[in-house]
Amino acid sequence: MVYRVRDYGAAGNGVNKDTAAVQAAINDCGKAGGGTVLLDEGRFVCGTLYLRSGVELHIEASAVLAASGDTADYPDDTHHNRYVNESEMDRCFIYAQDGKNISLSGNGMIDGNAQSFTGTGCRPMMIRFLRCHHIRLENLRLYHAASWTTAILDSTCIHVNDLDIFNCTNYNGDSLNFDGCSHVFVSGCRMNGTDDNLCLQSSSKEYPVENVHITNCTFTSVCAGIRIGLKSIGIIRDVVITNCTFRNVWREGIKIECTEGGSITDISMSNMVMRNVRRPLFILLNNRLDTIGSSVGLTEMPEIGTLERIRVQGLIAVDDGEMEKTHLRFGDDEMGSPRFAGIRVDAATSHPVRQLVLQDIMYTFIGGVCSDDIPADYPAVVDRCLPHEGPVSENYFPDWSRTAFADIRNVKDLFLDNIQLYLIRPDERPPVLTNGCTGKFVNKVRLSNGGYV
Repeated sequence: MVYRVRDYGAAGNGVNKDTAAVQAAINDCGKAGGGTVLLDEGRFVCGTLYLRSGVELHIEASAVLAASGDTADYPDDTHHNRYVNESEMDRCFIYAQDGKNISLSGNGMIDGNAQSFTGTGCRPMMIRFLRCHHIRLENLRLYHAASWTTAILDSTCIHVNDLDIFNCTNYNGDSLNFDGCSHVFVSGCRMNGTDDNLCLQSSSKEYPVENVHITNCTFTSVCAGIRIGLKSIGIIRDVVITNCTFRNVWREGIKIECTEGGSITDISMSNMVMRNVRRPLFILLNNRLDTIGSSVGLTEMPEIGTLERIRVQGLIAVDDGEMEKTHLRFGDDEMGSPRFAGIRVDAATSHPVRQLVLQDIMYTFIGGVCSDDIPADYPAVVDRCLPHEGPVSENYFPDWSRTAFADIRNVKDLFLDNIQLYLIRPDERPPVLTNGCTGKFVNKVRLSNGGYV
């Protein structure tokens, strides 16, 4: 059955608030066992909406569901953001909890009205689902979220298809965030934002992140394309990323960070093309507990976890003149420069990354870095549960690279095969370093002049 929100008194004129009418249609649809709530022909301004089991909220191409700019329209009963010191992102626009068979669909737009929340101390996420099953998001334009576009938490059987996401107004401009989710299918999405486009995270040991499929997507970001981890208390495993393109990503194309004591294993990435991506691949195994960026509930320094069985096959990464620049976020937050570039893999000597394959890679790098621009000392990754002194290699430090193409340190069972490297500008750094690594090295790492590394 179809429940048309105009039949509930919604004005759809972009001025009057339609929260009560849209919510009434959702409630009636849910009580009847499910159906479609239809928004058509208009701009419907609402505060927080609570989705129900069995409800498909369908936004026609002629309609916009717009977030109210009044912070009073967003109650505080929509769970919370799971990062410490980011409570301004606790509230959200569209929320569902403990539901099943819930859909957001149509060819219309959801507008997060980001500009209205700048400086207010409240930046609602656009969409948040908590402990839901059988979720479907498809065909919509999700624009201008005040913080993250989506946060899907502790949920299963999630299908995300053909979304156009633009989130470039504020910090924390993430697109798709999955925390504690399994059986996730993301396909055909376009993402552009100021932070990580797509995140796979684990805030607890109760809900593993597993059976994740990401395909046929395109990523553009001031920060990173795909992030796996950082928030990594539990298990992240069985992830496939394939047939994706990355363009103008000023930090990392794909970054895998096991930093909070859990495990990240069995990740396969293939058939990817990157243009103007500062660091095509970044893999780090360490432990950390910062004031900002750590999980709510993590109260002590975790033991270093495990990161193993990572495979990258079929990657083309190409720089052009754009990458000679230093790129900033909002004018003063440096994201990267030519000296902060290339593939980086790092770990403590006592807790190495294990079983890493890099195969069939073509990398055209801008280069142009003088050795005088690179400090002589490159800090090590350490176990922070043990006493240590001096600078420590971290997620965003050091902010320079020892090599022109790849710096790989402390990997057991490393396999390099068929890697072609081309330098646009002369660069005084070595092309590749493999320190503390063991395994099978295949001598098909070729420089542009035909010599072998």
